[in-house]
Amino acid sequence: MPYPQTLEENPKIIFFTDFDGTITLKDSNDWLTDNLGFGEKLRKQGNADTLNGTVTFRESFWDMMESVKTPFPDCIRLLCENIKLDPYFKDFYQWSRMNKVPVIVLSSGMTPIIRSLLVHLVGPEAKDIEIVSNEVVDKPGKTKDQEDGWQLKYHDDSGFGHDKSLTIRPYAKHFAARPNEPRPTMLYAGDGVSDLSAARETDLLFAKKGH
Repeated sequence: MPYPQTLEENPKIIFFTDFDGTITLKDSNDWLTDNLGFGEKLRKQGNADTLNGTVTFRESFWDMMESVKTPFPDCIRLLCENIKLDPYFKDFYQWSRMNKVPVIVLSSGMTPIIRSLLVHLVGPEAKDIEIVSNEVVDKPGKTKDQEDGWQLKYHDDSGFGHDKSLTIRPYAKHFAARPNEPRPTMLYAGDGVSDLSAARETDLLFAKKGH
């Protein structure tokens, strides 16, 4: 449930999390680029250019996804065959449901891919997980099930394409305006550069080991 509905059951904890490389063992967007797009070498060059400020993450990620010409349904099918879940996430998610801890995925990836992977890897109960991410739309004159028929639709105008902090900030403002109201502990789990702005808005950061 989006804000403010998330607060209706007065959760003691809200768990915000990245998806690729955090909930999954591999980054689905990297897999698409390396195997169906312009390849690992150009992807890593784009990552380096982003880190040194030559391009924005938004520009680099756009180039990565534009290099993938495979019909979108085939992309999802191949990802479901190749992307694996972090071995502890399924148990964690069952615990979160039992203890009424909202899990909110904040991703620089694409909602339909994330939803498909979650349902495939976790089960139908993963349909309840809130996802805030970028979308996928038909290219002009084409459809997503055609070759080179889809493109990104970014979540916002930021240099990330999706500034994850924008989703968390309303919660902080809500409780700042209501100092006498019980406040949940806000947690964030992530593994990359796009997670830094979101982590600053929460109480505790969990960084993926080895990332």
